[in-house]
Amino acid sequence: MNVEEVEQPRPRPRELLISVHATTVNRTDYGILTGKPYLIRAFAGLLKPRHRSTGTDFAGEVVSVGSAVTRFTVGQRVWGFNDNGLGTHAQYVALPEDEAILPVADTLTYEQAAACAEAAHYAYNFINKVPLRKGQSVLVNGGTGAIGSAAIQFLKYHGVQVTAVCATAHMELVKTLGADRVIDYLKEDFTRENAKYEFVFDAVGKSSFAKCKSLLTQGGVYLSTELGAGNENIYLPFTTAFADRKVIFPLPVNIKRSMAFVQKLVITQQFRPVIDRYYSLAQIREAFEYVASGQKIGNVILRPQQ
Repeated sequence: MNVEEVEQPRPRPRELLISVHATTVNRTDYGILTGKPYLIRAFAGLLKPRHRSTGTDFAGEVVSVGSAVTRFTVGQRVWGFNDNGLGTHAQYVALPEDEAILPVADTLTYEQAAACAEAAHYAYNFINKVPLRKGQSVLVNGGTGAIGSAAIQFLKYHGVQVTAVCATAHMELVKTLGADRVIDYLKEDFTRENAKYEFVFDAVGKSSFAKCKSLLTQGGVYLSTELGAGNENIYLPFTTAFADRKVIFPLPVNIKRSMAFVQKLVITQQFRPVIDRYYSLAQIREAFEYVASGQKIGNVILRPQQ
């Protein structure tokens, strides 16, 4: 991956030219960059990424608008996301005004707004596929990841009792997110405990339905953010459809709905994105290497204007 100078884009009649102040480097970006898992190529480009630059989300300022733009104005702070790629790992990007773009809440920095996009969208689109009700018990594996940390807060918004799994060093952080109980995976194998849960959400994709099945109540559901060994999470929803414990592997859709939900919770202070590290555009290789290490806590922020 290299950083190079290119001509600043010019907005078409229905496009916005946005100065990107913050964006995340995330698992989706890494998948688009590497083309792995192969399924991601069906959305982001079969032989190579559709966009010259990586980047799926952003927060920035509208610096100019096309002649037919009606929803946004110059100087407006905005944030947005598209998991097929937007090319936002750049100082400027031109995007259609009907893209998934919203004004940035007054209480948020650009960095915080960017951290409300990719992972929060996935977290919301997994947990909204199961019937949540107050008092239910749900286990979240990977409570410190960007997706897991968002999922904990969304579940607490619904009044759910959350057990989260993380490493020793991050147990206090997970508690501040609202987790009712925290399991240290360095000391205990959570799949061997006797507790039962209506849903198990593997937000890091490092477990499996087979290992977690015994944790589920009758009618319980296992969800994972990854395809699983042998892409099992694609076919298990079909083979378990009529079983007493099921697998759901939903496609995350309706980004605008996700963003509206997240923004509502941010404004009412019921959600705060977790941010791990900050990188400049010149450090983008290091940012990707850190994300690939699997050690990040929450979101990794790229600041293209620095």
